[in-house]
Amino acid sequence: MRVGVHISRFGYPGGARATAAELAATGAAAEEAGVGWLSVMDHYFQMEDNGGAEDPMLEAYTTLGFLAAHTHTVRLGALVTGVTYRPPGLLAKVATTLDVLSEGRATLGIGAAWYEREHLGLGVPFPPLAERFERLEEALRICLQMWDPDDDGPFEGDHYRLGATLCRPAPVSAPHPEIMIGGSGEKKTLRLVAKYGDACNLFGASPEVVRHKLDVLRGHCDDVSRDYDTIRKTMIYTGDPVKAGDVDGCVRDLSGYEGLGIDTVIFAPTGDAPAVWTETFAADAVRKLADLA
Repeated sequence: MRVGVHISRFGYPGGARATAAELAATGAAAEEAGVGWLSVMDHYFQMEDNGGAEDPMLEAYTTLGFLAAHTHTVRLGALVTGVTYRPPGLLAKVATTLDVLSEGRATLGIGAAWYEREHLGLGVPFPPLAERFERLEEALRICLQMWDPDDDGPFEGDHYRLGATLCRPAPVSAPHPEIMIGGSGEKKTLRLVAKYGDACNLFGASPEVVRHKLDVLRGHCDDVSRDYDTIRKTMIYTGDPVKAGDVDGCVRDLSGYEGLGIDTVIFAPTGDAPAVWTETFAADAVRKLADLA
């Protein structure tokens, strides 16, 4: 297993003026430790169970662009962008810009969105769940068309209409930035992974749950004649050993996922700053999880 780190809080002790330096230090520490993935949330407001809406929250793609300038090897992405947050043509352009400026290290993480309060707070439409999934599928189709060098033509969908799917410069990733679809819904989300995704992101609730979700994904792949093994499997892990800084405890927990084909386990450390997930802890985790697959 490879190791990733998810930055979920921005309440640094030094306040807003300390944020840039703290983020730059986090990127440097992640690369020094051998971490392969660095992500941020894409929210307008902080989540209610992670400090509340009044806590600091940075705009995701501005933050990822900053991290791109302060890192050289780690893959960067949002975990995950809600389909309602930006028009899909604009989202494809934003993800392409990150890919170009990071020299091919961008992942487009995307999902159906869920946090109603932030939408209402900033005046962003929040359609019903069924419509959000319809929009998610159209957004995925639009991104792929935007990244198709042979198709700059219009897009006509039920929810989105684009006059021209121009995207210049084109991404530097081949054939396009990685698409990671977040979530574990068995009827819709995992079906979209099978049809459009290069990677999935599951919540590491238990080895049994993850095994079941991957079996469902395999079934969807069979339905659309997709090679299951071409999809990169990732999961987010927030267990108590992460909070305690217990590397050996993390390894014991994660050993239960061995053999499931999880490519990357993404740690989501708690606390006021991602720097609490120390470089030493990250390096130990990278080394000790390398033999798990």
